[in-house]
Formats: sequence, structure tokens, C-alpha cells
Amino acid sequence: MRDMVLKLDEMGRPAWLGLMVISFILFWPLGLAVLAFLLWSGRMGHGWGCCSAGDRSRWKQRFAEKWERHGAERWRGGFSSSGNRAFDEYREETLKRLEDEQREFREFLERLRLAKDRAEFDQFMTERKSRPADEASGRSGPDDAAPPPHG
Repeated sequence: MRDMVLKLDEMGRPAWLGLMVISFILFWPLGLAVLAFLLWSGRMGHGWGCCSAGDRSRWKQRFAEKWERHGAERWRGGFSSSGNRAFDEYREETLKRLEDEQREFREFLERLRLAKDRAEFDQFMTERKSRPADEASGRSGPDDAAPPPHG
């Protein structure tokens, strides 16, 4: 993949545009992915009056900071206040309790998986020890050593 990107970079902007157009024709989500890659990597911004490399890096930095402030809050449970402190405290306590229960449940599942793995391994070792010596060493028995009958 990296080699293809380097080769297209050598051919220049027309090659990238051609790839994008072909991608849209073949499968439009792939075309969108190529377009997003071109915009994000800055391959289409330089020389078209869009913005300089410094402007792009500042834009990326602002986007990352905004995501950290606002977007990530939603995933961490950063809800806005309802205006009722009693309800907000209840909600926070309930969320904390649910997070604790989720953590405990994951630990429980991990212990179950470990116990199952141990039981399977113990069963394997028991079966292995109970096999005859010929099977364990990989040698064939006297019946297996005879050549097949010709007939």
C-alpha cells in the first residue's frame, strides 16, 4: 500500500485525481475514502489556494482539541446539568454503580474463562497421561507396520 502511495505521489496530482474518479465510478464509498485521505494528508491543499501546511496543521490541532473537549466527553459520561442537583447526584451515583458492576462482571467473565481453560488443559493432560506408551511416542503399532495387501 505504501509503495502505491509513493508511486502516485511521484506521478503527481493528476494520478490522485484519476484514482479518485475511478474509485467513485467503481464503488462510491471507496471514492469517498480516497477523497478523505487526500484531504487529510494534505495532498490536495497545496497549490490550490486552500491553505498552507501551517494552516492545515493548526486546523488539525484545533480539531483534536475540540474533540478532546466536547466529543470525548459524551463517551465518558460528561452530561450537562439538568438544573436539579438532586437528580444530577442520583445520575452520577447510578452511573458510577453501573460502571462498577460492569467492571465486576468483566472480572467475573475473565475468571470463568480462566477456569474453563484450566479444566480443558487438565482434561488434556489426563488423557495424555492415560494413553499407551506407543501412541504417546508417535510410533505405530504392529498392525500399522505391515504393508497393505496386494490383490
